[in-house]
Amino acid sequence: MIFRTATRQDLPAVLALLAQGTAAPAGTGTESGTGAGTGTGTGVAVTEAHARAFAAIEVDPRNELLVLEEDGIVLGCLQLTYVPGLGQGGRDRALVETVRIRADRRGGGLGAELMERAVQRARERGCGLMQLTSDKRRSAAHRFYERLGFARSHEGFKLRL
Repeated sequence: MIFRTATRQDLPAVLALLAQGTAAPAGTGTESGTGAGTGTGTGVAVTEAHARAFAAIEVDPRNELLVLEEDGIVLGCLQLTYVPGLGQGGRDRALVETVRIRADRRGGGLGAELMERAVQRARERGCGLMQLTSDKRRSAAHRFYERLGFARSHEGFKLRL
């Protein structure tokens, strides 16, 4: 299993993972959708907006799109954003988003492995905290993250723009 930074060639597979739905988190075995491929035949079009967003992530030292790969196939992904702040003694916090594992590989511990590697990466960068948000309706996701040591600590708010 290889944990690495995503390349432009991974973008179709990553988008296919994201298109699988958000019914539950990676690793809970309860997500909906179909499996993602290696980037061909995924049924997900890479738009100009996707390409721009990927390019911006790729050059930003505070953003990482990471993938879990086996035998050349992207099995999972997540995005880490390192946010500077005055809290945490001036240490960065790691914000984790878009955690996904291929539908046909869920329930086997890959989600936990992906998150553990992300936590390790954040520690290596000197982050004082890792945080994430999860849809209130995703109770399986909440149990998954709690098993990994995440604590429910805040109430989140969003405003669509």
